[in-house]
Amino acid sequence: MTTQVPALEDGVKDEIKDIVCDILELELDEVTDTSLFKEEHDADSLRTIEILASLERVFGVSLEQAELSRMTNLAGVYAVVAEAQAQ
Repeated sequence: MTTQVPALEDGVKDEIKDIVCDILELELDEVTDTSLFKEEHDADSLRTIEILASLERVFGVSLEQAELSRMTNLAGVYAVVAEAQAQ
């Protein structure tokens, strides 16, 4: 049985995208839900950890560093945050 991940509200997605773009020093229109942070935007592991820490701070959730492997693009970040908020 699979568990349905709750969808994030558009405002939350916008806030996540703002955080990611700020940390990666990119314009909002440069990042899509499926563009890869490392391969397409030259993000290193330190920046990915910064994203994780910012998401924890802003949304008041606890994210395991193991989730970094899923946070390769915005779609992955949305899923990780939605799951953390549902707990």
